[in-house]
Amino acid sequence: MEFADVVARRRMVRNYTDEPVDPAVVDRVLTHALHAPSAGFSQGWAFLRLDSPADVARFWDAATPPGDGSDAWSAGLRRAPVLIVPLSSKAAYLDRYAEPDKGWTDRDESRWTAPYWDIDTGMASLLMLLTVVDEGLGACFFGIPADRVDAFRAAFGVPADYKPIGVVSIGHRAPDRRSPSLRRGRRDLDAVVHRGRWSA
Repeated sequence: MEFADVVARRRMVRNYTDEPVDPAVVDRVLTHALHAPSAGFSQGWAFLRLDSPADVARFWDAATPPGDGSDAWSAGLRRAPVLIVPLSSKAAYLDRYAEPDKGWTDRDESRWTAPYWDIDTGMASLLMLLTVVDEGLGACFFGIPADRVDAFRAAFGVPADYKPIGVVSIGHRAPDRRSPSLRRGRRDLDAVVHRGRWSA
């Protein structure tokens, strides 16, 4: 598939069939994630791979309040046979930039204009989403509710210095309803690109 086609076809898929995903495809998805840029080549990311029915069920039990999942949206998403949880490590970046070639020995967070540990892990997630499209499958990036993060950590033994920035579901697409969010339409270039100077 041409790269332009991959980008044009990328969308969030919230309904899956129960067909399994080839583990080799998941390997490729994760391998491509490692090619994301990272500040100082810190690579302060980790990826929790959940691709057994037991692990996927344990994720949903931990990451959602009891009783959630009965609506059509959740039911379709829960059929995804693979979940990958990208996690970011701020400590990896603060440590890296305290090394001699960077020289910020005080590890002061105020030096960072943005949380690159989260940004870089987000870019790795986007590479996963694009790879899934190239493989002819569907994916969705969604978040773990803030009040369920501790339960998620406990269920999978995630260390305190790694933060889940979201979840990538992967599976074979099933027909689904058009998302209400899509009614907003995609903003065009003139609305978002400012040449040389910010314009209203």
